[in-house]
Amino acid sequence: MNVFLSELAENKLLKLNDFLLENWNLKVRNDFIKKLTSKIDQISEQPESCQQSSEFKGLFKCVVTKQTTFYYRINLDRKEIEIITVFDTRQIDTRQNPNKLEKDIK
Repeated sequence: MNVFLSELAENKLLKLNDFLLENWNLKVRNDFIKKLTSKIDQISEQPESCQQSSEFKGLFKCVVTKQTTFYYRINLDRKEIEIITVFDTRQIDTRQNPNKLEKDIK
């Protein structure tokens, strides 16, 4: 299945990329990208391999690292997966909480 990012998810990943480079280093960023790519490949091949979200009906929750999770929806008719948002707990200045996540999803 084709996997694509919503505008929101793309923006959050760009911010996360900048955060990792500014506060950690290139190796940490590259390791994260490898894990993210692996998870995207996984859901592309097996869309329902991640846990269904108990909070948000029709969405799946994919844990990339213990600090980073993304939420996605499957459109079987179009044979595509949309990554809706990325939830990252490491960004201290924009610390996220479940209320912010709910706002992103709706």
